[in-house]
Amino acid sequence: MPVDSAVTHEYPAIQWLSVPEFADRLGTSPASVRGALKDHRIVGVKESHDVGVKIPDVFLVPAHLANAAAPKPAPADGVIQEIILPSLRGTIIVLVDQGLSDDEQTEWLLSHHDDLGTTPIEALRRGNKSAVRRAAQLIDS
Repeated sequence: MPVDSAVTHEYPAIQWLSVPEFADRLGTSPASVRGALKDHRIVGVKESHDVGVKIPDVFLVPAHLANAAAPKPAPADGVIQEIILPSLRGTIIVLVDQGLSDDEQTEWLLSHHDDLGTTPIEALRRGNKSAVRRAAQLIDS
């Protein structure tokens, strides 16, 4: 169902990427990104039938920082490869199990939560996946 930019307008500081743009950042194909959406590795919002799915860029992290508990040094050659935040998939699956739509999942991940002291996506990026998933399990759908 199109959201007519409601979610994307609520978070103007976030860069919203189309499937081809997200694929470009990952260095992969749009088909691979569509597979990631289908497999719940990422989630996005559908703005309109013309625009297609928009995915927040904060779902991407530099590969060397993918594990916040054990970050690696940046590559010596300076080429930073981005990947999908690994802890995002399990969190999205919890949100799906709670009955949230794609739009609701995206909004939940990007909204500030007092119990986390930040947004769930920022908490995930900092390595606090257990706290985020506990918060997600408490959602009343």
